[in-house]
Amino acid sequence: MGADCSRADRAVEEFRVYLESERRLSPRTVRAYMGDVGQLLEWMQAQGIGGWDVLTPVRIRDFLAELWDRGLSRRSVARMLSAYRTLYRFFLREDEVRESPLEPVATPKQEKRIPNFMDVEEVFHLLASPDPNTALGQRDRALLEWLYATGVRVGEAVALRVGDVDIAGQRALIHGKGGKERYVLFGRSAARALTRYLEVGWPALAGACPGPGDPVFLNYRGGALSDRSVRRIVDRHMVRVAGYHKISPHVLRHTFATHLLDAGADLRAVQELLGHASLRSTQIYTHTTRERLLQVYLHAHPRA
Repeated sequence: MGADCSRADRAVEEFRVYLESERRLSPRTVRAYMGDVGQLLEWMQAQGIGGWDVLTPVRIRDFLAELWDRGLSRRSVARMLSAYRTLYRFFLREDEVRESPLEPVATPKQEKRIPNFMDVEEVFHLLASPDPNTALGQRDRALLEWLYATGVRVGEAVALRVGDVDIAGQRALIHGKGGKERYVLFGRSAARALTRYLEVGWPALAGACPGPGDPVFLNYRGGALSDRSVRRIVDRHMVRVAGYHKISPHVLRHTFATHLLDAGADLRAVQELLGHASLRSTQIYTHTTRERLLQVYLHAHPRA
């Protein structure tokens, strides 16, 4: 058993090198793969399964049953199965195994999750939360206005540069996922908040005037905000105005899409503004909109 364990561990280490050297995956992605593979290997060893070549579809299903019992979501189980399929493709290539036990194992269908969103009144309270008389308050107001006005991802807001923003034209160039670029629009309220921040708050934080290549959103030391900092800022103001805690900034992206669709915006236009590669990613918001319309109808129509 000891030799088998050593061989199984060695095979996993070779897989890690493959992910880093041949696939050139990011350290974070490699850690995710290895975490998933490590869970399966630990379970195999606890079950007395001697190596990757003797793992069967039945035992894989036993392992999945344990994951369900732990309360893992379909999305998490599907991700783990994807990692194991990649692992066994590598093992097949290296003649570590003769066949993959994953072939007959179906990937669980994904749940259609309805995103959370805020109503208009909640958004207005949120946007009014920051102190307009301080540099950090001006930054927070500009950031919150920006996230709601444009629907951009947190990473896209953090990557925004001063030269990407055309305040007079009320549009900005966004550097999105996979190196894709798109333009987003924003209204007068966001334009006013950005102008105030860039003219007053930004120089106070940085000790200089902003240049085209500088990040738009700064931390208190004058450096670029991180994703984590954006989450803390949004969470702080959410707690202040609504008592919500641990709310993701992504809620503002969901809210942006839902409010546009509620007002009759074209689905493909919303898809383009969100930077979704597939229309299916945008269609999840239409369910929320239909539910809201039904509630309005039932409440307002005399014969409902």
